[in-house]
Amino acid sequence: MAQVELNGKIVECLRGDITRQDDMEAVVNAANAQLMPGGGVAGAIHSAAGPGLVAECRPMAPIRPGEAVLTGAHDLPNRFVIHCLGPVYGVDEPSDHWLAECYRNALELADSKGIASVAFPAISTGAFGYPLESAAEIALATVRQVLPGLENVTRVRFVLFGASDEQVFSSRLLSTIE
Repeated sequence: MAQVELNGKIVECLRGDITRQDDMEAVVNAANAQLMPGGGVAGAIHSAAGPGLVAECRPMAPIRPGEAVLTGAHDLPNRFVIHCLGPVYGVDEPSDHWLAECYRNALELADSKGIASVAFPAISTGAFGYPLESAAEIALATVRQVLPGLENVTRVRFVLFGASDEQVFSSRLLSTIE
């Protein structure tokens, strides 16, 4: 696990399962526009949260790229799920803008609700095709920019599914303190 302190707040990267972050108040779902179960992170979160999450999401859909909405976590070990629609790489342009908006809007929404800790997956890097290295750079740059201005969020975690994903995010994170 890689960890840095930025202005008294913790940012960390680790390999793990986004649905098993029981020490985090909120987890972020790399959602589809309809906020329904799918593959990847959305499928895992909906499966772990149970059918109540689908019912709560239905009236909020559809969402747009970069948008973030909040629900309860249902059967997940967290209090909340923040759902973000990341850009489809090469389709939702400018994709770097929309990916940054996902992280910015999720963090600002969490902060406005008094949430102290948020765990993110690597948004848009699966089926949406965003190149991992670029996605990591955008994600971490956005967190570095937004985090100092937040009052309530004091801990941000990136939960990466594979070892290579963790390595890319961790090396980018550690380069922020050099």
